[in-house]
Amino acid sequence: MGMGWLFPLLLLFHFSFSHSRCHSHDNLALLHFKASLTNNFTYNHPFDNPCDHVYPTIETWENETDCCSWSGVTCHPISSHVTALDLTCGGLQGKINANSTLFTLSHMQSLNLAFNDFSNSQIPSTIGEFGSLTHLNLSFSNFEGEIPPQISHLSKLQSLDLSADDDEVELRWEEGTWKRMLQNATDLRVLYLEGTDLSSTSMRSLNLSSSLVTLNLRGTGLKGKLSDGILCLPNLQHLYLLGNFLLHGKLQDLSCASASLKVLEISFFELDGPIPDSFSNLTHLTLFDLSYNNFNGSIPPSLLTLPRLNSLLLCNNLLSGKIPNVFHQSNRLEELNLNSNNIQGELPSTFSNLQHLIYLDISYNKLEGPLPNKITGFSNLTKLILADNFLNGTIPSWCFSLPSLEYLHLSGNQFTGRIPAISSYSLRALFLDGNKLQGNISESVFNLVNLTHLQLSSNNFSGSVNFSLFSKFQNLEFLSLSNLGQLSLNFESSVNYSFSRLRVLDLSSMGLTEFPKLSRKVPVLQVLKLSDNKLNGKVPNWLHEMDSLSNVMLDRNFLTTPVDQFSRSYRLGCLDVSFNLLTGGISSSICNVSTLQVLVLSNNKLTGTIPLCLVSSPFLYLLRLERNRLNGTLPNTFANNSLSSLHLNDNRFEGPLPESLSNCMNLEVLNLGNNQLEDTFPHWLQTLPLLKVLVLRDNKLHGPIYILRTESGFPSLNIFDISSNHFSGPIPEDYIQSFESMKNVVQDEVVGNPQQYIQWGYGIAPITLTTKGTILLFKRIPINFVSIDLSGNIFEGVIPKVIGELQALRGLNLSHNRLSGRIPQSMGNLTILESLDLSSNMLTGSIPIEFLNMKFLEVLNLSYNHLVGEIPMGKQFDSFSNDSYKGNLGLCGDPLSMKCSHKHGEHPPPSQSLWREEKFGFDWKPVAIGYGCGTVFGMGIGSLMFFMGKPKWLVRMFGG
Repeated sequence: MGMGWLFPLLLLFHFSFSHSRCHSHDNLALLHFKASLTNNFTYNHPFDNPCDHVYPTIETWENETDCCSWSGVTCHPISSHVTALDLTCGGLQGKINANSTLFTLSHMQSLNLAFNDFSNSQIPSTIGEFGSLTHLNLSFSNFEGEIPPQISHLSKLQSLDLSADDDEVELRWEEGTWKRMLQNATDLRVLYLEGTDLSSTSMRSLNLSSSLVTLNLRGTGLKGKLSDGILCLPNLQHLYLLGNFLLHGKLQDLSCASASLKVLEISFFELDGPIPDSFSNLTHLTLFDLSYNNFNGSIPPSLLTLPRLNSLLLCNNLLSGKIPNVFHQSNRLEELNLNSNNIQGELPSTFSNLQHLIYLDISYNKLEGPLPNKITGFSNLTKLILADNFLNGTIPSWCFSLPSLEYLHLSGNQFTGRIPAISSYSLRALFLDGNKLQGNISESVFNLVNLTHLQLSSNNFSGSVNFSLFSKFQNLEFLSLSNLGQLSLNFESSVNYSFSRLRVLDLSSMGLTEFPKLSRKVPVLQVLKLSDNKLNGKVPNWLHEMDSLSNVMLDRNFLTTPVDQFSRSYRLGCLDVSFNLLTGGISSSICNVSTLQVLVLSNNKLTGTIPLCLVSSPFLYLLRLERNRLNGTLPNTFANNSLSSLHLNDNRFEGPLPESLSNCMNLEVLNLGNNQLEDTFPHWLQTLPLLKVLVLRDNKLHGPIYILRTESGFPSLNIFDISSNHFSGPIPEDYIQSFESMKNVVQDEVVGNPQQYIQWGYGIAPITLTTKGTILLFKRIPINFVSIDLSGNIFEGVIPKVIGELQALRGLNLSHNRLSGRIPQSMGNLTILESLDLSSNMLTGSIPIEFLNMKFLEVLNLSYNHLVGEIPMGKQFDSFSNDSYKGNLGLCGDPLSMKCSHKHGEHPPPSQSLWREEKFGFDWKPVAIGYGCGTVFGMGIGSLMFFMGKPKWLVRMFGG
């Protein structure tokens, strides 16, 4: 009786040391599951995943062996049933069907299939048969379609991860499934749904479990008003809500917020209002991200007193005022990011008390004045980013003497004086470009042997420096020395130097008269920028022979190299030789560069025709051949390709428009202006879904513009210029009605948020616009620039009323046509219009009083019509001169000398009587010839701005 305890002990001993054989049913089920899939050992998942390489787990599974010993398989120690399966990063490919033997493993408690490739597979409905499942991870394995309702049967779930690639959201929640899952899974502690589609639900349906510790709903398309309920879950420690652009509202008083919160990420929303002081209750908070919202007011001092905070991100908001003086109380702060706000004033000297700071970013603000001359501490600071402010004075020496500093970014300020002596030898990246620094480059710069990035461009340096000194940086990957003022670079051919890791070299605007001798000295160079120098003659052979080169910028020089010589550079991706002295034709040998994606040969003296093979290239993104002497007919061999931007304007092309352009489904910009093309309106272009800019001006195009052939024509168009042609008939009302993009007003740039621009090809292309009566060079086109120019044609009839629906218009030119009738009152809805030209038509009636709604109108031309009555008074109309109204003898009131009379019985002005008698006696042709062509819209070439890649998220990458 006293030995009763011995039997359980012996039983435990027996099971611990006896050989546990896998249950035969489970063994067979796993072998069948293995046979249904393939194993790709070279599979690289497109998402940024944590897998170092593929782990071929299932390859170790062999028949007649114990499945409990197989890699990735865990069995119950007593029953020997399979309870867990972990095949993460297994290189698995194939389709998992509902009848897969995987779902017969009824004792499964944990299943992890993350980072595999089950493309074209839906999550099978039989997933609900895992009644004992507590952990399920199917993340980043390319499952798609609707998430099955049966997932709500997994009532014992503690952890669920269905995260998907945010570029191609495939997994979709139905609201009913979502609600039932949350209702049943009451033990859920970890929920990762990043990149899945929750757009069918709203914040009100988030009836979340009180047991949740970690919640990740990044980029799920949630909509509605953000309530504080989600922040007040009692056990919540980590909350990630980045990128739900449709969430809005204000942050309410958070007295109920979970005191256990450690990570709070509420960025890329539409939240506004002040940041409440109640965040001071979150004493365990380590990361706090409110970036990319519309928060205003000042930074609450309480934020800077949180005792465990090491990362604070408030970038891209509307915060104002100075950084609170309580800043020094946050003596454990390790990371601070306040960039792109409206913070003004000087930097407080209390920075010196932030002893534990690791990361400091206050870029893109309105900070002004000099930096403090002295500080103490900062011994742990690794990144200091103060770029794009209004800081001035000399750069204090402490910026270059911090012992742990690796990244120093002071670009885009107004610093003057010399670069101080540098003793921060841990520096890896140094950005001082866009200031007013003077003198020679400090010798101590060349002691920074760990540098990988050095950017000194756009300063006022003087003196000279031997280029070979930069080869001391054996780790250097990026070197930008463009536009250094009066400083000259010396290239000694006898000096032996090498840049073994240099990938990007920018020597633009340095007054170079000869090519630097770089042959065999930069073996991995990918990007070479020698723009805006004084290089002449031919390009040296070594440049063509560098296999590593992918991007070459030689624009704005005096080069005469034949284009076909560049065909020897087989790996080129981008070539810009614009604004040079190139002559001759474009040889078809350029097509030998099969990797070419950007070709810019504009502003030269090239002749001949365009090679047929060039326009059928499958990889070409951007082709700019404008302002040459090219002739002949345009090729009609455009195929379904990658072409995004095509500029052939200001040449001598003739003949019809190539209808094969309708195959270029990625086309965003098409400029064929100022040629001799002769055709009717290309209605077939309306099938291009992405077309933003269409310029056909100054050709021999003719005839009426017939009705739309599709239901939605030109849905993305922002700029429409068909001026100076021979188009006739009425203005096409249905086309105007279809310009959906012109109806959606994009707000002006607001303080704290960077301006967005129209992009195509590899980046942002420059453009010259003749608008508001002035020729302007736009290096970039804001996405809110919307313009229509129909001037210089033979359009007749009335101005369509639907034009008032295009409320995003900034410029409208209908001048020099034969338009008649009254100006529609609906045009008063164009409240952000900046330029309006209706001159040299036959318009009648009065100027609509609704024009007073155009509060941004800067240029108005109503001259040479038959308008009558009083000119509206007040607002912007007080700024217009007589020239806006001349040739309308029936108008009266300021600023004209003809004053309006309102006495009873008084006869109208003589011109008004004359108009009533002669009606359409106005002779359009003499006026058109005498007055000129009015305001026209043109496109030209500036410098090509090259970008290496396309980000998936609009997320600031710190340090890069």
